Amino acid sequence: MSWDEGPAWRVYGRGALVVLLTVVAVQNTAATMNGRYATLAAVAAMACGAALLVRRPWLLAPALTTLASAVWGWPLLSLLLVALFELAAARRTGAAVACAVVAQAANAITDPPISLWTPQQYGSSLFLLLAVVAGLWVGGRRRLVAALGTQVEHLRLERELREQAARAAERSRIAAEMHDVLAHRLSLIALHTGVLATKADALPEPVAERLALLRTASTEALGDLRDVLGALRDTPGDAASAPPAPVLREVDDLVEEARAAGQQVGFTVTGNPESAPVAHRLAAYRIVQEALSNARKHAHGAPVTLRLGWEAPATTVEIINTPGTPASAPVDSGFGLVGLRERVTALGGHLHAGPGGAGAWRLSARIPHPPAAGQNGVRT
Repeated sequence: MSWDEGPAWRVYGRGALVVLLTVVAVQNTAATMNGRYATLAAVAAMACGAALLVRRPWLLAPALTTLASAVWGWPLLSLLLVALFELAAARRTGAAVACAVVAQAANAITDPPISLWTPQQYGSSLFLLLAVVAGLWVGGRRRLVAALGTQVEHLRLERELREQAARAAERSRIAAEMHDVLAHRLSLIALHTGVLATKADALPEPVAERLALLRTASTEALGDLRDVLGALRDTPGDAASAPPAPVLREVDDLVEEARAAGQQVGFTVTGNPESAPVAHRLAAYRIVQEALSNARKHAHGAPVTLRLGWEAPATTVEIINTPGTPASAPVDSGFGLVGLRERVTALGGHLHAGPGGAGAWRLSARIPHPPAAGQNGVRT
């Protein structure tokens, strides 16, 4: 990154500095010419300043400042220092050193009124060296900051892509689960209508026709469902390692498994799971599964408190674990919460994950019931 590519304050600041140094150089040349400003040295100072402002081509400003310093010496040294600094910052160290050597060697030959070798014999050499070293340091730091910025941007993009992949995977999982649920319900409809259709002789003709139509519609709906959602299932390799389908299990099974593995889980349930939509039960299962798994990984041995509410107007889940010791097993990417948030948001709910006070961790979700959802009793 060069001065021209930086923020506005850097660009304008450099321009103001070059103008100021040009004015100082003109003033210094006038002081060496008995107060006369209309001199060739003053014109050379302004030409050097203009070249430093334009910066195109890159060799123009160093060449002019080197030539002017070689002829008139110390009054134009400040402009040469700017040129050397920028050459070193742009990793043109060889050109910067060559300009410094040429200016000093030519000054020793031309011997202007205020030479680069006076008033201190090696004073200008020190200034030239400092300009080159400072340019190298600033240029290196500027490139390091740019590289870190690029790396941060790459990490941000990578994280966004991984989050999108987690959301897409969760949507596919939801589709596969709903495929199982709907296929089960439609299969039941087709089964019962088929049984009734076998007794069509004992039923009125309009009823028998309706049963036949219902059985045909349910069978076709099963085929359409497989065509639309079947492609979203996991591949056979992924399905083998996937957790058991929550359609066939309840949260109670997860709690019992965690307790059998030595995890301390306090479990309180309000309401009847049957009063909540199937999608809510699937979401609650996945939330509890993820929370218990994270507690085992990040707070091994810590007690876990689980509260689950099925009553209207919303399904609520809250899991709190106290501080514990992280497990020695490798920790996954941590994008499980991204998938859970996608699932809960798709149901119109809200998921919260964060500190719960006193070093604890709290994961909670609230999913509103549809308008027709009912209420039920309490059990613990």
